[in-house]
Amino acid sequence: MTVPSASVIISFYNRIDYLELVLAGFEHQTFNDFEIIIADDGSDAEYAQEIELISKNFPVPITHVWHEDKGWRKNKILNLAIQACASEYLIIIDGDCIPHGEFVNEHFQNRMKGISLTGRRVNLSKKITNEISSAKVRNGFLDNGMFNLILDGLFGKSFDVEKGFYFKSDFLRKYFNKKQRGILGCNFSLHKDELIAINGFDERYLAPSIGEDSDVQFRYELNGGKIKSLNNIAVQYHLYHKIQPRPEVNLLLFEKVKESRNYFTPFGIEQK
Repeated sequence: MTVPSASVIISFYNRIDYLELVLAGFEHQTFNDFEIIIADDGSDAEYAQEIELISKNFPVPITHVWHEDKGWRKNKILNLAIQACASEYLIIIDGDCIPHGEFVNEHFQNRMKGISLTGRRVNLSKKITNEISSAKVRNGFLDNGMFNLILDGLFGKSFDVEKGFYFKSDFLRKYFNKKQRGILGCNFSLHKDELIAINGFDERYLAPSIGEDSDVQFRYELNGGKIKSLNNIAVQYHLYHKIQPRPEVNLLLFEKVKESRNYFTPFGIEQK
């Protein structure tokens, strides 16, 4: 069996309708030497059957990694997904973020040792989200639909629309990436051994935010890594949903992590 050049990890929980749109985006890639690992945080059993059906005819290999639903344990399932990856280069996204057609290509071609790449996303309105179908995604509805997104940004409820422009020009790429940006948990990539070196994700975070990105970035940089922005290069389209609560307990835990200044979490892939 040939080892793929990259592994795309998609975190997922129950929204199979969104996952189907995201997977349609991965059918629309210009670079196809990758595998997909679905990191399933305890979705209902019926969705495993649907994922299996999709996998049979999908153009790249799909592996479904699941654990029992015991509340929000995204970081734990991400750690299990990392161990299931065949490739040495990991691209990590969320199951509600549709990739631009050049998404995998840009992450892979820009890869560098000691560097974690991070892109950005457009936040689609409920109206635009409801108009999207898998067929439209495969036909480039979002990649080629910036005019509609701009209109919805001006007169509707889509926001961060400017992050949806995909630039080929080196000048524009450099100009729009002058600003230092942090890791975005739904759109970043790095070498597998560098994520394992910090012991992956800290499983003590039991709610969204910080644990999937800020904590990883802090420990990655503490271990000598650097962050490089792929704004307007690795583009995503975030499907509309209500914002999940961001509890203060995550902030308190992160403060403890920063105080400890330990890049290797004892609560990650390897439990100590």
